[in-house]
Amino acid sequence: MELEPIKDMHVSGKTSISELAEEYLDSGGFVAKHLGMGVKILEKMFSEDCYNFLSFPACIIATGTRGIIRDLIKEKKFNAVITTCGTLDHDLARIWKDYYHGHFLADDKELHEKGINRLGNIFVPNESYGIVLEKKLQPILKDIYESGKRDLASYELVWEIGKRLEGEEKAEESIVYWAWKNRIPVFIPGITDGAVGSQIWMFRQDHKDFNVNVFKDEDKLADIVFSNKKTGALMIGGGISKHHTIWWNQFKDGLDYAVYVTTAVEWDGSLSGARVREAVSWGKVKENAKYVTIEGDATVILPLLVAKFMEK
Repeated sequence: MELEPIKDMHVSGKTSISELAEEYLDSGGFVAKHLGMGVKILEKMFSEDCYNFLSFPACIIATGTRGIIRDLIKEKKFNAVITTCGTLDHDLARIWKDYYHGHFLADDKELHEKGINRLGNIFVPNESYGIVLEKKLQPILKDIYESGKRDLASYELVWEIGKRLEGEEKAEESIVYWAWKNRIPVFIPGITDGAVGSQIWMFRQDHKDFNVNVFKDEDKLADIVFSNKKTGALMIGGGISKHHTIWWNQFKDGLDYAVYVTTAVEWDGSLSGARVREAVSWGKVKENAKYVTIEGDATVILPLLVAKFMEK
């Protein structure tokens, strides 16, 4: 067995973020090593003829990390997105209203009395969430309906909403807007689980022929996995977003590349805590795939992980 020596890191005021990530690969420092490996795997994914998925949960879209996700889509670094309804909630709401800095130890009873929702250490006033989404989305849904589009896949609905953001002052800050602009499908298998889903349900009370057809999403995903020889995925967090990504890739004998960022523990048997190696046993990741699990907070990890590719 050939062993490689650990190298000391050298950081100065001139060290770029991407250079720092490269240093991690040689320093061998616990999670830092995994992050460095993740950079190398992404480099392979982006340089080869590989169809690449990006999956993530909604919570990070309530933070400034939304900007990283948006830029990855704006720069067409990924071919498809799989996420949750809450991503639409936070992305769209923040076009029209601000979210605010808060803290984990806030008095939640007091916040509720003041009409402020707490998402970790982010404060989301009612007027910045459900109220503004109802005000803005109902006319958008009506316009989509009146255009004749009444049986839509979730990714088609996202595009239709994105199209109608054209002209909004903060449209270019939006993930939905750039997904439409670049024709990158955003699949939302749990489309009803959020404020946008509730707005669709409310609209449908008076428009029973308006439907979000998730089976059209599945048809599109089938076309993708059966027509691409190689696939890769950057998966942030777990839940339905992660699972839908690896689930569909098992039908092409698994992902060729996989980078996973998680804070969850493995010993409770959860999908969120499951390391990538577990997916190998299911055939969702190939036995000979290049993969790594990076343990840590995505709001810290993600900018370091992708900086090299955004600089280029």
